[in-house]
Amino acid sequence: MTFADLNLNAPLLKALDELGFETPTTIQEKAFSVIMSGKDVCGIAQTGTGKTFAYLLPCLRQLEFSKERNPQMLVLVPTRELVVQVVEAARKLSSYRSLVVTGVYGGVNMKRQADEILNGLDILVATPGRLYDLILSGALKTKSIKKLVIDEVDEMLNLGFRPQLRNIMDLLPERRQNLMFSATITEEVEQLLDVYFNNPVRIEAAPTGTPLDNINQSLYEVPNFYTKVNLLNLLLEENNSMSKVLVFAATKRLADQLFDEMIVKYPEQVGVIHSNKDQNHRFNTVNSFKDGTYRFIIATDIVARGIDIAEVTHVINFDLHEVAENYIHRIGRTGRADRKGVAISFVTESEQENKANIEALMKYEIPVNELPEHLEISDVLTEDEMPKVFHKEVQLKIPKREDVGPAFHAKSAKNSRTPTKKVSHKDKMMAKYGKPKTRGAKKKK
Repeated sequence: MTFADLNLNAPLLKALDELGFETPTTIQEKAFSVIMSGKDVCGIAQTGTGKTFAYLLPCLRQLEFSKERNPQMLVLVPTRELVVQVVEAARKLSSYRSLVVTGVYGGVNMKRQADEILNGLDILVATPGRLYDLILSGALKTKSIKKLVIDEVDEMLNLGFRPQLRNIMDLLPERRQNLMFSATITEEVEQLLDVYFNNPVRIEAAPTGTPLDNINQSLYEVPNFYTKVNLLNLLLEENNSMSKVLVFAATKRLADQLFDEMIVKYPEQVGVIHSNKDQNHRFNTVNSFKDGTYRFIIATDIVARGIDIAEVTHVINFDLHEVAENYIHRIGRTGRADRKGVAISFVTESEQENKANIEALMKYEIPVNELPEHLEISDVLTEDEMPKVFHKEVQLKIPKREDVGPAFHAKSAKNSRTPTKKVSHKDKMMAKYGKPKTRGAKKKK
């Protein structure tokens, strides 16, 4: 099947042709007719299978010109990078139509975004937090929204956006079409479907946890952080095909630590991106990666889903995430748009349990590579890798209350005397002479 076989209009077909797309992916083909029917949809497909076009194509096909200044379609995504990606895709697909697409996200001036919305738009792409702020401020009216898309909903819930999602959906018109796309269906996702969706049709491109066939997976078993650094340097040095490499680190601190090690040898070829970096840094890093300025970038999972670069040749899992599903999202950054990809993981002894969980999810055993003979095995450990020394805690015995004496010292004999009553002069005279004694009458002047 080609896109020409779908019920697309001439502007969309022309835009797809200019973008070089001819054949729909599995999720795009399965979702198109169901979304066109107006039913609520829950689409399940891994990262890299074309979920964005799967909902944009049928929605754009049905979206009609309107004089209404408020948005007709709302797309919710978890990260700022993903907002930019979806806005770019929607604008490219609607290049031959007079549709206004706007994106809003946190971390930048809200007034400027509010002004854009007040100027009028057809499609709004937003992160939940900033969208809710704009609704509460009165800048955004939701009364005209006919289609709601929640993309990467599992990641959105992982980031703690559940309250905002519920609040937003409570403020939307009841008569609307709901579309949800996710790589995994968790219990929380099911709860959202039960409450806010009307008998959604489930469209599954592949069972959850199924690795993409066009990604070659393997792993190296290494002892520690600095040996991982040496191995990464060696692979980059000896493999020229590693031209666009995405390296995943579990934490922001680890990403910065790895960047500090790699920048020495690759001063202008490596970038780092995580949620602590400001917005301009994040956008510039992704753009430098796209245009080939950076040969590789180091990223955390929180921003990884906003990096949509079709030419990523390799994904390196510098360490394995505790959540097995995140491995599927990570490796899905390569092998996109039916290209071949390579995913390599570095696994220490402490990560063996994570590896076992990933393999159980995929029902696939990741092949183990032999370490290169000339790899330098480091015996230097990071602070996190050093053995923890536990000191025995000595509990001091607190005396019982009845054994405790008074909280003051007894008075000395000198200070313990009872004070005598002061005796008046009249009483003294009476005691001495038996009668009152006067001081004498006052002399008259």
